[in-house]
Amino acid sequence: MLTRRSMLLASAAAATLPAGLPVRSASAQTPPNVLVFAKQIDDIISLDPQEAFEYTASEIAGNVYQKLVTTPNANPSQIEGELAEKWEVSDDNKTFTFTLKDGPKFASGKPVTAEDVAFSLTRAVVMNKPPAFIINQFGFTRDNAADRIRATGPKTVVLTTAEPTSPSFLLYCLSAAVGSVVEKATVMSHAQKDDKGGDDWGNAWLKQNSAGSGSYAVRQWKASESVVLEANPHSNVAPKIRRIIMRHMADPSAQLLGLQKGDVDIARNLVADQIKQVENDPKFSVQSSRKASLMYLSLNQKNQYLSKPEVRQAIKLALDYEGIQKNIVPTTYAVHQAFLPAGLPGAVTEQPFKRNIEEAKALLARAGLADGFEVSFDYASAAPQSDIAQAIQANLAAIGIRLSMLPGEMRAVITKTRARTHDIAMVRWGSDYFDPHSNAEAFSINTDNSENARNRTLAWRASWDIPELSARAVAALKETDSEKRTQMYEDLQKEHQKVSPFVILLQEIEVAVSRAGVKGFDMGPMNDRHSYTNITKA
Repeated sequence: MLTRRSMLLASAAAATLPAGLPVRSASAQTPPNVLVFAKQIDDIISLDPQEAFEYTASEIAGNVYQKLVTTPNANPSQIEGELAEKWEVSDDNKTFTFTLKDGPKFASGKPVTAEDVAFSLTRAVVMNKPPAFIINQFGFTRDNAADRIRATGPKTVVLTTAEPTSPSFLLYCLSAAVGSVVEKATVMSHAQKDDKGGDDWGNAWLKQNSAGSGSYAVRQWKASESVVLEANPHSNVAPKIRRIIMRHMADPSAQLLGLQKGDVDIARNLVADQIKQVENDPKFSVQSSRKASLMYLSLNQKNQYLSKPEVRQAIKLALDYEGIQKNIVPTTYAVHQAFLPAGLPGAVTEQPFKRNIEEAKALLARAGLADGFEVSFDYASAAPQSDIAQAIQANLAAIGIRLSMLPGEMRAVITKTRARTHDIAMVRWGSDYFDPHSNAEAFSINTDNSENARNRTLAWRASWDIPELSARAVAALKETDSEKRTQMYEDLQKEHQKVSPFVILLQEIEVAVSRAGVKGFDMGPMNDRHSYTNITKA
């Protein structure tokens, strides 16, 4: 039956088509050599891999670029070469020499060289965009990068770290999206002068274009509308589908309608009741993957109320974690309350926080705030975040904390937290590499709380400066005994739960629903490990 609601949803789905693509009638199928995703993509701020730090942009980077090394989804603790054929480590664990493979080529047709690799890593350091700390932590700076990141031959790259470094840790970091290799000649041909009189290293151009050697190249990005990728004809990992279209559909109902009509091949943001509706339907297939991805609240310590330890703990005790998970996201999230996602070494899976209104009110009274207070709350306006936000509003109102609700596009929420202008923000964080330091650094280390700090971690974004935990996180990184190191991370998380301005709520279980004839979407534990290369359509 055609209802007014279904007509509106159909219009919403059609409105997300990239320019030039026809709107098909009901029951039409997408073209055989085109794969259409329906996904909430309003988190994209930039497609430049040395700047992109959001879920969707990282996923795109993983399909457009290659890195020196990567980790396979079947065994994410294993490190294998992607552009690198082999690597050697000096006796003092400070010099790392990589030899590149023959074969990888950029979309321009030119081979990947050591100069391109050195340029890309140096570019990350010098531009110092949000993900740069992953590379900077090895002692690379704008002033020394040219000496410490060098191409010593057409196929040889040498990295020299400031201190002895665990080889596996360096390799894990190089497997992050920020380690993506871009083509130097193409990028620098588009360099522009920045507001300080220097050049922007091609950043303005690369925000919306690409220069990679991965399976695909960026054809078009329209913010909050669509992304179009075309197969890289020169890639050494040729994809099976020629074109990928990612349509922005904020409403999961529109995603489901597009899937049922055949205008969508894979829906990425269906909610629990919709997944239940299709999971036994032979026309569709459902796949899921527990991700190293957390949803959490960031409590800005610049706020006079949120900076009180008692208030932070009161908020943690006011929330109905189990109710939110069970009633809003039963199939797409699991309750999780520590900064290391389950599946990473050292993850703490105990849940110390249960809803306790009486104790939460007592903590507020101890802080001199028995009558409560009002703060702003930034969150993504799309489901399920909007539904979770309303539940949090009700939970906190029960203890006298009044939230001024500020829904918006995800990229706006992220931008605000990066500027440290939020009070409370609900955001997501995905691990960048398969090592506990990825999240320990982000959530615990802030050695410079100034506005112009070099490493702007999540702790920095929350204006949280606690030297003791920073030092403990650094010590855990340097520990060489694996069992002792794991215990250090477990202890760190338990202390973090007691004192931090982060209310960790849920760990994501990503669910993708495909038309039955669509196979080969490889979902990984991290965003940039989602691979489109082997997707096929019957």
